[in-house]
Amino acid sequence: MEIITSAQNAIFKQALKLLQNRRERIKTQQTILDGAHLLSAWLDADRTLKRVFISEVGAARVEIQVLLKRIDCPVTYLSTALFAQLTDLPSASGVLALVAIPPAVIPQSSGFVLLLDGVQDPGNVGAILRTAQAAGVEQVLLSAQCADVWSPKVLRAGMGAQAVLPLLEHADLSWFAEQFNGQIAATLLDGAVDLYAAKLQGSLALVLGSEGLGVSAELAEKATLRLKIPMADGIESLNVGHAAAICLYEIKRQNG
Repeated sequence: MEIITSAQNAIFKQALKLLQNRRERIKTQQTILDGAHLLSAWLDADRTLKRVFISEVGAARVEIQVLLKRIDCPVTYLSTALFAQLTDLPSASGVLALVAIPPAVIPQSSGFVLLLDGVQDPGNVGAILRTAQAAGVEQVLLSAQCADVWSPKVLRAGMGAQAVLPLLEHADLSWFAEQFNGQIAATLLDGAVDLYAAKLQGSLALVLGSEGLGVSAELAEKATLRLKIPMADGIESLNVGHAAAICLYEIKRQNG
């Protein structure tokens, strides 16, 4: 096999640009997946890979050899040093893939929807997407202030959720709330009811706010239901990822 060792190689340079630059991902509608698990999840969702990158070390790993049997796309082998430039993981996975970003969805007017209002931490966004997928959320809309769902960190934290979950970035959440046919439930303190006492059946859009500021004032005004998670004395708030899991699964429980 031919192993690329030069950082001036055009294929390598394009992959590096996609990893480092959100504008490049938006312009090309492509991104990079890191790791055999993420690639497998993408394939399991019947998504295609455009190109696979494998390191010298990765080529000898059994899980990557098994993965290669499922792949029908060009494979590029990189030197260990060059591959290391394409990942921020302390221990390189040995395999990456270039993929097309799925097209954005059209906002639905009813159902079980999640709205992320300025959630900026990549780990939180990815974990919330993973939980949303598991809880049966039908669609996730993210405001322009949210972390990029196609960035390496959010992709890793999502563990494949982006391959199957209908997503819309840079969404106008206020407009969506106005046209949504159902409850707009937001995690707020003022005038809130206990999550476990609230009626959450039927068409509902759950709003989760940013780590520091919470739900924006504009979107808070649109809320038809304010929710609070009961907590022991001395605890002011939960991480937004944890709050998302608690709320989403209570909604799932009430809807059977």
